[in-house]
Amino acid sequence: MKAVAAVLVLLPCLALSQERDFSQVEVRATPVAGNIHLLQGAGGNIAVSVGPDGQLMVDTEFAPLADKLRAALKKLGRQRLAYVVNTHVHSDHTGGNAAFGREATLIAHAAVRERMSKPRTRRGETLPPAPEHARPVVTFQQGLSLWFNGEEVRLTHLPAGHTDGDSVVLFVGSNVLHTGDLFFADRFPVIDLEAGGNVEGYVRNAEALLAGLPPGVRIIPGHGPLSGREALERFVAMLRETTTLVRRKKVAGKTLEQVKAEGLPEKFKGFGEGHVKTDRWLETVYTGLGVAAPGARP
Repeated sequence: MKAVAAVLVLLPCLALSQERDFSQVEVRATPVAGNIHLLQGAGGNIAVSVGPDGQLMVDTEFAPLADKLRAALKKLGRQRLAYVVNTHVHSDHTGGNAAFGREATLIAHAAVRERMSKPRTRRGETLPPAPEHARPVVTFQQGLSLWFNGEEVRLTHLPAGHTDGDSVVLFVGSNVLHTGDLFFADRFPVIDLEAGGNVEGYVRNAEALLAGLPPGVRIIPGHGPLSGREALERFVAMLRETTTLVRRKKVAGKTLEQVKAEGLPEKFKGFGEGHVKTDRWLETVYTGLGVAAPGARP
């Protein structure tokens, strides 16, 4: 991941757990490559490394799913859970921290701990601070490597994009990349402007991930199915084209209502079939973009 290394020198994350019924959720496990397995229930995708050093889990979904996740981990192996890595702050990726934080070491970018340590606003609702034992106890600014189960687990922070605390996790030997919510497979993404997200930064981060992909890497997106390079290429192309289109219309003086009314080309229709519909994506881009990039033309 050359581009990501250079930085060192997404079920919807806006859904709150209390709004959902988790009783019928099934946590499914899928082998990915090497030591790595994918767990999918409700919320963000989870990666699990299983081996002689124990288990390492990337993200913890919603809090009510903790028992189901624990049962799924036991089916993968009886090793102890040693580490939990959070890719960012949202509750569909950190909700289980309260359950797992008493037995495993929690790791994340420093901004994740900072946001979890104080009240924060989420779409008009004020969320309380997370309990101390649910907050990351090991934090980093640029990146961090763990040597676990016979391979390097490389954590890399990227600048503000989905939030201001986004990290990706590369299992180097297994050649598996967990992108957190910097990649939603074939869907429009969530960009949380309230949590320091940035539309232009999100596009740059996705481009950097694509540019630095190791050959043959398996990609675990924040949301959606296990993917590869082609799916990320489609996602990056969508980001580039839709943000450029909205920027040109905004520079031309069109209102958000006009931009929504005009919509997007038909080829992007499928991206709006997930949690983030086309109108909401257009609103996010319109609101989050600056007036014009250097050299941009209406």
